[in-house]
Amino acid sequence: MGVTHDFAAEGSAATMRAARLHAPDGAAAVSIDRVRIPEPGPGDALIQVHAAAITRGELDWPVDRLPAIPSYEVAGIVERIAPDAAASSEAAGVAVGGAVFALTGFDRDGAAADYTVVRTSYLAPKPSALGFVDAAALPMGGLSAWQGLFDLGHLESGQRVLIHGAAGGVGHLAVQIAVHAGAHVVGTATGAGVEVVRELGAHEVVDRSGGDSAWMAAIDAVDLVFDTAGGDALRRSASVVRPGGRIVSIAEEPPADLPTGITGIYFVVEPNGEQLAELGRLADDGVLVPRVGAVIPLADARAAFERVMATGKRGKVVLEVRPDGRS
Repeated sequence: MGVTHDFAAEGSAATMRAARLHAPDGAAAVSIDRVRIPEPGPGDALIQVHAAAITRGELDWPVDRLPAIPSYEVAGIVERIAPDAAASSEAAGVAVGGAVFALTGFDRDGAAADYTVVRTSYLAPKPSALGFVDAAALPMGGLSAWQGLFDLGHLESGQRVLIHGAAGGVGHLAVQIAVHAGAHVVGTATGAGVEVVRELGAHEVVDRSGGDSAWMAAIDAVDLVFDTAGGDALRRSASVVRPGGRIVSIAEEPPADLPTGITGIYFVVEPNGEQLAELGRLADDGVLVPRVGAVIPLADARAAFERVMATGKRGKVVLEVRPDGRS
């Protein structure tokens, strides 16, 4: 548990550390600044951040919103809850002093700081099986997988699903979730990722290293394609989808000329506390394990973003804001 603070006693000028992007120049424009601790508004909670995960493309903020604090994935301790949200938060298992995690809203500053403000409806109790670092690595990938597979893909037990990029940040979680849901999972990967996907429990693993025509010939018809990679894999996917099936992508728009009866959907993940709580339960049951590739202190945020942009990395890059971030 964290220690709550009396910010009123400290005065309105109480400050915190924050990684901030000052210009659209990538990691080189990130610095650690002292800024005021944010004040929660109606429906909000103030979170003492223990860990915050980061992703590629996260520094593409509009110039008119700079300087900005990045990171949309957070795990930490609830410091304060707005009075209007207290009852609904308690019903969801979220209370002052409790450990939580969330995908934060994309319309405000993020979590790469000592404190952040999050809508209480986006919060869920942190899985007890995961430390703060691992919990912070779950929200965006987990919710992307959940929403793509179930909300938009309508995946059911016994159906066949093809997951492109199955060893990636979203794909490795989608494999675990789909297997648990009783689907027959076919995952595509390359290189060392092939063995990773096999270890995750996929029923079939296809190595795309040999070219798209080669791997497509090895796949029987599927009910759903969940694409996390885009490119040729996405463009050629319709040939392995049954009539009435779906292609759901988080990478780019599916082709406009899909055969009649096949639906193509592109979507952007949305914060959702109820779904995150379901993912947390899967983590506590040992069904869902996020992969963390690097843990870097907040003070080295610039290096963390450089690591995110590097090729060949495996697993999530997480900023450890407090030294007990793994507890």
